[in-house]
Amino acid sequence: MLKKSGIRTCVAQVRVLSLIADMKPMSQLIVRQIEAKVVRKLKERAGRNGVSMEEEHRRILRDALLGENRRQASFKQCLLAMPDVGTDRDFVRQEDIPREVKL
Repeated sequence: MLKKSGIRTCVAQVRVLSLIADMKPMSQLIVRQIEAKVVRKLKERAGRNGVSMEEEHRRILRDALLGENRRQASFKQCLLAMPDVGTDRDFVRQEDIPREVKL
């Protein structure tokens, strides 16, 4: 008879296997003989976007070949896109004006 921990392990393994079975097959692409400058630029671009070089490579290929820009701007990119206007004093929260509350 299986102990509770053994049953949990089996259930977890079944869940993992079902997730794997539901995955769509993905192709792999190996690119050889790339100039060091290209690799460096890819690494820099991936760093700016906060993703791995591999993910950045996928994004570039998708955008170039499918014409789709499936990715949304990251939170960092949204913040960086905001114009630099005003001073910190412009955004200071004002104290609430007290008002009478009827209960």
